[in-house]
Amino acid sequence: MTASSVEFEARLREVGAQRYHDKHPFHHLLHDGKCSPDQVRAWVINRFYYQASIPIKDAAFMSRVEDPKLRRAWRSRIEDHDGHGENEGGIERWLRLADAVGVDRGFVASKAGVLPATKFAVDAYVRFVRDKTMLEAVAASLTELFAPKIHAARIEGLLAHYDFADDRSLSYFKNRLKEAPKDVAFGLSWVLEHANTAEKQDAAVAALTFKTDVLWAQLDALYAAYVTPARIPPGAWQPDTFLASRCAKAS
Repeated sequence: MTASSVEFEARLREVGAQRYHDKHPFHHLLHDGKCSPDQVRAWVINRFYYQASIPIKDAAFMSRVEDPKLRRAWRSRIEDHDGHGENEGGIERWLRLADAVGVDRGFVASKAGVLPATKFAVDAYVRFVRDKTMLEAVAASLTELFAPKIHAARIEGLLAHYDFADDRSLSYFKNRLKEAPKDVAFGLSWVLEHANTAEKQDAAVAALTFKTDVLWAQLDALYAAYVTPARIPPGAWQPDTFLASRCAKAS
């Protein structure tokens, strides 16, 4: 039986309440100031792989979109990350965070040293958006429903506990507080309109669940490699390497 829009939206939000990665132990360590400088750097290095893949994912999605209205609405996501005009973009802001924590931005931008599981998870998300239905692709983006809360907590926690944190180094998160609500307002409206059968609603919920798994898997890999059991896979970044010449302390 097809749920009402109110009931369906509640199902989507429940996915975030149960499964969003703000509940992961690594984020608790990070936001509470309990990460070492190298653990912070490992997070910045690995998360960049995800950040840099977002516009690739969105370009793959847009290549399938025939509706000009949907393309116009969606293309701002690419510009938000790649930059456009006076907007330097989220990728550049993330590299500025790399500068602040003292890891070489060229190394970060090269994507070398990224954990294998990070690559597998992020690449799976790009393929999902490229190959699944339009509805599933848009629904997977709805983790943005839950992002403002984690960005606000991250800003507060990093400012309170780490010397590198200031308005400039945290500009990525500050900008996402403005960008994410715009993106999710359109995406949620689109999903609520187009998931007009019980089967489509189930598919949308499953897509959002998949995306939360993608985010969670990245943090599982990070925790296992750099926290406990601290088993770094071959080829992944080794602490105290590829540091910037002027290394800002991460704590």
